[in-house]
Amino acid sequence: MANPTSPSSVYATMPKVELHRHLEGSLRLETMLDIAREFGLTVPASLHRLSGLVQVQEHDPLTFQNFLAKFNTLRLFYRSPEIIQRVAREAIEDAARDNVRYMELRFTPVALGRAESFPLQEVMGWVCASAAGAAADHGMRIGLIASVNRHESTELAEQVAALAVDFRAQGVVGMDLAGNEAEFSAEPFAGIFAGVRQDGLRLTIHAGEWAGAHNVREAIEVLGAERIGHGVRVMEDEAVVALSRERGTTFEVCVTSNYQTGVVNDLDAHQLPAMLAAGLDVTINTDDPSVSNIDLSHEYELVCERFGLSLEDIQGFVLAAARAAFLPPGEREALVGQLEAELGL
Repeated sequence: MANPTSPSSVYATMPKVELHRHLEGSLRLETMLDIAREFGLTVPASLHRLSGLVQVQEHDPLTFQNFLAKFNTLRLFYRSPEIIQRVAREAIEDAARDNVRYMELRFTPVALGRAESFPLQEVMGWVCASAAGAAADHGMRIGLIASVNRHESTELAEQVAALAVDFRAQGVVGMDLAGNEAEFSAEPFAGIFAGVRQDGLRLTIHAGEWAGAHNVREAIEVLGAERIGHGVRVMEDEAVVALSRERGTTFEVCVTSNYQTGVVNDLDAHQLPAMLAAGLDVTINTDDPSVSNIDLSHEYELVCERFGLSLEDIQGFVLAAARAAFLPPGEREALVGQLEAELGL
């Protein structure tokens, strides 16, 4: 990944927690060039030219179509087990370099396996093994979230759900539903997600990003989501705001991503301040750090400078993320205590 703009040292050195980061959006540019050379992929031979295909540029249209188009290129690179393991390892290395103490890394087994028709079970095993090794090497704790897309078949989702349950002992802590929420309901997946919840997995659902607050309600009431990926359009309906507050739903907000995908037309119009004022439980995340060319320190600095938030507010986001982590209660309390000690609280 190209180095993002260096944040102030106070943000860079702060211990962090991230709940919403996609493995498929975390590839380093240098790694992509290595893979292209090894497998003869037709991509630009320079980092600068390649970045135009896989990272949002200043001159790009700020739309979800442009943002998602970057993944058309990214999906070309998953050509071997070693590559998938390398990408997982490097995503965790990059987070560790940014002083992320705990991260939940979501990955889409179907997307990772599609280029070479890898069996989903093997893909899950490669990601779990690589993540566990990298976390141990860097003294981090990693939870993995298996993601499926609502615009794909429920049959695929059932396969991933069964494997996610099977891989709980290898680090899978939850499931996520992502994809085209503007045109596809989450309701067909309700039974699948109810099953994995009964089997001990936790649930986070993409909603209220490219469609309105009704999708946040659907995620909470129909699928039983504990957390909402993005969710910024919850503010369009006061009743859904009240429901979210009553249920203690945590929102995984990704400010730069929301701007780059056209969810907000101007950063100053971002709903984060309104969400905080409404008493919603909010966390700050990167979404796809390589595509956006950011890290979590960058996002902390951005929300402080853009919205006038304080260092104490950022510390609050860190602890909110820790309290919403998909960890057993004792481990979650230990993480919160560790962070409070590091933050001097």
